[in-house]
Amino acid sequence: MLRRVREQQFTPIVEEVGLEDALGRVLARDVRADRDYPPVARSVRDGFAVRAEDLPGEFEVIGEVRAGERSALQAGPKQAVEIMTGAPIPAGADAVVMVEHTTREGGLMRTERTAKPGEFINPAGSEARAGRAVVTGGLPLTHTRIAMLATVGCLRVPVYRKPAVAILSTGDEVVDAVQTPLEFQVRNSNAWALAAQVKHAGGEPRPLPVARDVYAHTRELVERGLREDLLLLSGGVSAGKYDIVEQVLAGLGAEFFFTRVLVQPGQPLVFGRVQNRFFFGLPGNPGSTMVTFEIFARAAVELLSGIVEPQLPFLSARLTRDFRHKPGLTRFLPAVVSADGGHVTPEPWQGSSDVPAMARANAFLVVDAERDFWPAGEWMPVLLQ
Repeated sequence: MLRRVREQQFTPIVEEVGLEDALGRVLARDVRADRDYPPVARSVRDGFAVRAEDLPGEFEVIGEVRAGERSALQAGPKQAVEIMTGAPIPAGADAVVMVEHTTREGGLMRTERTAKPGEFINPAGSEARAGRAVVTGGLPLTHTRIAMLATVGCLRVPVYRKPAVAILSTGDEVVDAVQTPLEFQVRNSNAWALAAQVKHAGGEPRPLPVARDVYAHTRELVERGLREDLLLLSGGVSAGKYDIVEQVLAGLGAEFFFTRVLVQPGQPLVFGRVQNRFFFGLPGNPGSTMVTFEIFARAAVELLSGIVEPQLPFLSARLTRDFRHKPGLTRFLPAVVSADGGHVTPEPWQGSSDVPAMARANAFLVVDAERDFWPAGEWMPVLLQ
């Protein structure tokens, strides 16, 4: 089913931002080098620039060259130019001897070292050639890539706009998190969790009021949500008498790509499109909402953010104790991965409404639908939160 999400035509929108606001954004197109890097051959050590064929021996020091200056010096036979890291290599020289490997008396430098041509020299154009892509479009901008953009003078950056993601919780039992719920009510934790997950995936959350289990009210809020780039609904997609989300979406002419997935928690999951807007109907229990967003909806947010190939953060870790489950569904269960990432411990939980267990966990243990037992020490796939 994740393949069905990834194969849809999500269309990210390009905008331009200042480099200071580019961290974490996805670059919309290649940025190319404006010149060779480095533009001239440079020393990568403090020392003396010499002709490699003259080593070892005694050299006449004819001057020095520092980083940030030009030099007209030219090294001839048995001549050396004192040079600093980053300084351009003087004409005639083809190697650098580190200062630690030399002795100096007055105008003479001695060394017992040999060197090959090019030693401790960064050749012109060895890092990047003019016109070559130095940061590829479709990549998120990290601090290292921002450094590269600054290096080539790209201070206005073409990036994909963060997608606006509407978040609509449904259900008469759901009240705002600031309220004190009655015994038959629950606070709207799903909207807060989804907002955090959307931000983490590169989107901008747009929470909506809770939709009551009334067709007209739910439709009104769904129509508002469909004005954004993506709509996430939580609740109202099961088979209950008052689960009306699919009915509302169908009434708006929705195309449904799937309405159920063979995972737990989260079997009743709806994915589709109304005209040119995609939506997910996520299950209402908090654990189900969190899991199905990570497995399915996150990819849509990332595609709208410009990520070319969304990847789930899986790793393998050894079980710290025996584990059993009822086969038939692939399960994503709360678990704790050790700090070194090598071991995983299933977290006891009471089902998909058990938010305390989800909060104690830092990962989901991915349990194969075809097996019922894993001994302690066996490797298990884990999805990081």
